[in-house]
Amino acid sequence: MIMGRKSLKEDRQKEIIEAFYRVAQQEGVENTSFAKIAKELDITPSLLVHYFHTKEELLLGLIDFIVDRYQHIYRLEARENISALEHLLFIIDNIFSRKWNELIDDGVFYSCFAFVFRDTHIRSRFKEMTLLLRQWLADAIQACADEQVVEVEDVRQTADLIFVISDGAYYFLSMIDDPVEYEERLATYHRQALRLLNLQGIET
Repeated sequence: MIMGRKSLKEDRQKEIIEAFYRVAQQEGVENTSFAKIAKELDITPSLLVHYFHTKEELLLGLIDFIVDRYQHIYRLEARENISALEHLLFIIDNIFSRKWNELIDDGVFYSCFAFVFRDTHIRSRFKEMTLLLRQWLADAIQACADEQVVEVEDVRQTADLIFVISDGAYYFLSMIDDPVEYEERLATYHRQALRLLNLQGIET
């Protein structure tokens, strides 16, 4: 019975966070209130507060939701017996693509990120998320290094540098309206990541 109640609560919390995300897409994170989320779910605000006491708790839940969605950057669910190198290239292709925005609305992400400058708990959770994304990439690089198909001096540092390129790229690319220029610059950043992995010959 205890496990059942816990599962029901977690399902309800997930439903609330997903509603928070939908409303934030339309209204912005700053303008999303308990009342608006409750209206989206057709419940009373008091019931919502039963699951999340503060907006900070909602934001922490939203960050977890973002992490869960971003795992699709790394997943190769439809294919079996893929090599470590193919998996790594799949991840790099996704990192330097529009898939991030397909998974999570950029406006919601950056609005949520703005809270790291005002809330230490949210900053800590965001840091955990960014480190986790880097660790998943490092694991994929390490798998290739173990098979001796990729040679880098420091796996974790290489993963970090690739994300430094990626983070800077998307900040800048978000201001570029010309689709041709966008794709050209994105391809350049993609090539730089492959160079860090000493995979220039696989450039696309």
